[in-house]
Amino acid sequence: MLYLAEVQKKGGGLLGGSRVELKLLACQRAEQSWSAVSGDEAVVADEASTYSPGSLVLVEISANKQVQRVQEAGRPLVSILQNFSRLQEKFKTQEEEIEQWKQSLTYQSQELNRREMEMETRREQLQQMEEDLEQLEQQRRELEATREEVTRLQDEFTRKSQDLEGAWDHLRGEMQRLEERKAQLEQAAGLDAEQVRSVQDLLDRVSTAVPTVDSVQERLTLTLDILNQKQSLLDQHWQALEQQRQMAQQGQEEIDQQGADLHRRWQEWHQAQESLEQARAELKIQQNAIQIKQDYARLLGVQLQNQDDLHQQLYRLVDSSENITIGHRIDVKALEHLSVDELQRLTQDLERELEKLHQFVDSQEEELRSKQQEIEALQQKIEQASEYDRLNLENDLADEQDGYQMLNETLVGQRRNLRERESILKQHQAVLRRRQGQADLEKGDEIDLGPVLNQIEAQRQQQADELHHLESQIEQMQATVQQTQDVISGRVSEQEQQRNELKQLEQALQERRSQVAELWGKVNLYQEWLQPVQNRTHELRQSLEDMLPTLAQVRETSDHQLQLITELRQMVTSLSDVPQLAAS
Repeated sequence: MLYLAEVQKKGGGLLGGSRVELKLLACQRAEQSWSAVSGDEAVVADEASTYSPGSLVLVEISANKQVQRVQEAGRPLVSILQNFSRLQEKFKTQEEEIEQWKQSLTYQSQELNRREMEMETRREQLQQMEEDLEQLEQQRRELEATREEVTRLQDEFTRKSQDLEGAWDHLRGEMQRLEERKAQLEQAAGLDAEQVRSVQDLLDRVSTAVPTVDSVQERLTLTLDILNQKQSLLDQHWQALEQQRQMAQQGQEEIDQQGADLHRRWQEWHQAQESLEQARAELKIQQNAIQIKQDYARLLGVQLQNQDDLHQQLYRLVDSSENITIGHRIDVKALEHLSVDELQRLTQDLERELEKLHQFVDSQEEELRSKQQEIEALQQKIEQASEYDRLNLENDLADEQDGYQMLNETLVGQRRNLRERESILKQHQAVLRRRQGQADLEKGDEIDLGPVLNQIEAQRQQQADELHHLESQIEQMQATVQQTQDVISGRVSEQEQQRNELKQLEQALQERRSQVAELWGKVNLYQEWLQPVQNRTHELRQSLEDMLPTLAQVRETSDHQLQLITELRQMVTSLSDVPQLAAS
């Protein structure tokens, strides 16, 4: 199990030694999960004796508390903190997305509640309209019954009028015969009892046939009152219909306005989408430009590596040939004035300094080779790593490459200094051997590679400065591209959210259109039911009102007929009295 621990050194026993302990601070539970270790738990670890007290290390401990491996915790801690920072940013982004979804769900819930209330209101209105239609149907049936009653009254009135007309025809015939009889009676001076009784019966029959309009008038008045009540109820239905029509008209206007707003917002969304696509294209161009600069930077790196190799080859050439040197000629005359012992001591000092410099340069060369191996190993891991681990490995690779570059640049001067010191030592050794009387091998003319190396170094420094400037530009461009990517990601999320919102509004508008269309259908159906009832009511009222003058005329005629019958009775009575007077 992997632990984060602190190195502690405690004094030993009588021998004066020290004991190295690791105080356990945290324990890794999962790949990205750590938990604190409670208490002051510690383990003895002599493997950590090379670390100073207070250093933080990562230690692997077996189940039986045996230390298996100890490593420095600096870089892994940095990686863990970087991962933790990325996770925090990811969690923050997810929290923002969750908050946006919560707001969207809240809006949808409110919209559903509003629609549910509207549907409940529409259901109540439809239920009320159905009840009104049932009432209208009942009224229609009542009006049909009233119409049939009025038709029956008209038929009865017509029949009685025809009977009355027949009675009047008969009465006029009888009156004519009565007039004739009267003339005869005047000549005969009276009527007998049989004739009087016959005339009286005839007058009774005529008076019975005279129609009475009181009952008809009463029933007509009652029918008109019922029609007035029905018309009042119809007026209420017409008012309710007008309200429904206004609601439908208002809903239609709202739909038209919402449709225009939705069309405008869709146009704005498409314009924003086109702008987003253009920004993506520009981002692609910037990424291509970064890729070109990175390729050029890699080319410069290869050229710098080739120049370093050329340096190494030139220096190896100097080592392999006595006739090739690198500048820095010494003052031979000054060495001739020194004693042999002084010259020998000076040469020995130069040899010791050169040996130390050799050891330092060799150690640096070994470290450089080690870093090169680490870089190659990281590159192989990156090729095989997953997308999540690749980011950390690429950061590690960048750090290793920076360290390699800095160490290599330092070694360039160290190598040059080493070659210069070797050249100076060789010149001192040659003078010393000659002063000691030792024969020196014949040498040809020496070749000085100093100017060539200086030119290569100047060109290398120019390319290194250009590479540094290019890397700085790449870093700035990458930061700009990252900002652009963040902006584009935000705009993509915003566009998607707006698109979903517009889709929801479009669906809500479609449902609203269906509701308004249904309301228009109810209004039209309501009017189709109501208008015929109103027309029949008007027709019935008109028929009843047309009967009123006829009824008045019938009343006047009836009164006139009764008056005539009364006069006839009086005449018959007077005629019946004539014989009696004559007999007396």
